[in-house]
Formats: sequence, C-alpha cells, structure tokens
Amino acid sequence: MSVGDLLVTLESVLESKPYIIRLELIDRSVNMLKARLFIDADLFIQIYRNDRFDTTNFVLIHNRQRIFARDQLGDEWHRHTPADPELHDKSEEGRKPVSLTEFLDEVEIILAEMNLP
Repeated sequence: MSVGDLLVTLESVLESKPYIIRLELIDRSVNMLKARLFIDADLFIQIYRNDRFDTTNFVLIHNRQRIFARDQLGDEWHRHTPADPELHDKSEEGRKPVSLTEFLDEVEIILAEMNLP
C-alpha cells in the first residue's frame, strides 16, 4: 500500500460508502498522506500513510477519542480494539494486515454494535 494507492481508494470510498459525508485532505506530499473521512461532525476515520517510513494508521475517532485502530510499521501490524483502545493487540487477528477497504468493513460492524450513525 502506498500514498498513491490510498488516494485512489479514498476516491472510490466516497462513491461506494454513502455514510461517508466528506473527505478532508489534511496533509499530502509525495511520500505522505493524512486524511479524514467524516461520518458525522464528531465521528470520522483518520488515515495516515508515510511511504518513506513504511507506516500506516487507520483510526476511528468519536468525540475526540480513539475507539478503534489498526497500525502498521514496516511488516508489523497491531490493532486497538473498542473494548480497550489503548491496548496494542498483537494477537493473530491484531497482527493481520488490512487495506483501507477492509478497515472500513470492520468500522461498519463496530458502528452498528455501538449504535453510532
């Protein structure tokens, strides 16, 4: 996954996920991207990718608090579960690499379980 790949995926997400109301590109360079996909004013997904350092972060944020995330540094992934968003889950499931689309599928399940829009 690269910054270019993520940009393409972000555009397709806007068309395929009707609950995403807005895309905000916060920062972008050749090697780095930081963006937000807004679901609601206080509910969004923050996306960060740095090709130079091979780092990816997908974070679901509600009321300024992380409620779910998947992070990657090099070949290693971990996740932050809704049950304990501060914990680094390095279980087999937590270490599973995910694309932005797969992360959004997980987010949809979590939003439904938490009864969020």
